[in-house]
Amino acid sequence: MIDVQVPQLGESVTEGTISRWLVKEGDFVAKDQSIAEIATDKADSELPAPSAGRIVRLLAKEGDIVPVHTVICQIDETVTANEAAPHTARPNVAAKPIAAPSTRRAALEQGVDLRDVRGSGEHGRITRDDVIRAANEVPAAPVAPRAISRGGDAAQVQQLLNQGGGFVPPIPGVGFGSFKLPAYREKAGDKVVPFTRRRRITADHMVYSKLVSPHVVTVAECDLNAASKLREANKDRYKKEGMSLTMLAFVTLAVARALRENPTMNARVLSDSFVIHKDVNIGVAVDSPDGLVVPVVRRADELGLRGIVRSVDDLASRARSGKITIDDLSGATFSVTNPGIKGNLFGGAIINQPNVGILRMGEIKKRVVVVEGPNKEDLMAIHPVMYMALSYDHRVVDGVAANSFLWRVREILEQADFEV
Repeated sequence: MIDVQVPQLGESVTEGTISRWLVKEGDFVAKDQSIAEIATDKADSELPAPSAGRIVRLLAKEGDIVPVHTVICQIDETVTANEAAPHTARPNVAAKPIAAPSTRRAALEQGVDLRDVRGSGEHGRITRDDVIRAANEVPAAPVAPRAISRGGDAAQVQQLLNQGGGFVPPIPGVGFGSFKLPAYREKAGDKVVPFTRRRRITADHMVYSKLVSPHVVTVAECDLNAASKLREANKDRYKKEGMSLTMLAFVTLAVARALRENPTMNARVLSDSFVIHKDVNIGVAVDSPDGLVVPVVRRADELGLRGIVRSVDDLASRARSGKITIDDLSGATFSVTNPGIKGNLFGGAIINQPNVGILRMGEIKKRVVVVEGPNKEDLMAIHPVMYMALSYDHRVVDGVAANSFLWRVREILEQADFEV
């Protein structure tokens, strides 16, 4: 008998949700056949059968959250396909809804049965938009006005408030000390949106980061005139090769070089020490059907501009198509975030734990700047300018180190010191 466990789905992943079983008890499976879809806060993945045999027991239900290394299935590897055939009712594959794992997870979260959804994708594939549309078409049951408290168990809340002798954190949905939030009373037309698992983990991550890391934000103004000219001169050539030469790629490479020269920013805090990482792995925030994800460009300081462009293009494309893997999202030592075409002047991003810094790009706007003329006189010119905001963890990063790092990023970008 073989015990099938939830695998380690990434270095920071401790549990997963059984989105869907692809088999049932009594089925015969081939080696490496997908038997379940498992969702985490980072990505969705399919669990392959470690051996051929008969599914004896399924030890977890769809929707269960199970820690890694938990046994969720048992396979009798002594049963051959011929022995299993008389007893196994093969599933009707032709009637199985066509949908990606991320779409199936969305259906699970929204309580939508994919068999009732008409797919709008190629060959009838069900998309995430189809799931959301189906969820919104289901009429909500009338709910009587009620007070909703999101503060958790009352006894636990009281225990926290009565601890004394130290710091008692604010309690979400309840308040802090003598301040109490008024209870929410539902009104006609209001829409209460439950947190998805990913949204809950993201929210908890952000609160944790703000609580444990004393954030300091410093901003630099960067003249992108030279870098923009370099991009304009080469973007069509890159496009013919199927790549997008974006300013994000220039910034990512500049950050990678600056991290190698300022290693304190490429670190992680432990309980009573900190680690300076050998590798420079930059997480680049991109959008996906399930929200913002941060895939990682590994050893970015060893890549040229072309290598950065290729890596960012590949990661962004797979994120948009829902094909990003957990390994793609693990191991960042620093992060860069880009507000996109509808960005704003600048903003202080929350540090992506366990990193000690994150750089947020601002919008690129043409502004009047003062430049030095041929005779060293001051002249006014119109150049594309961007504000970059560095958020750093003041537990281990001092202002001198942070400012030196940001100054170097700006210098590399303004000098356009890149080989294209």
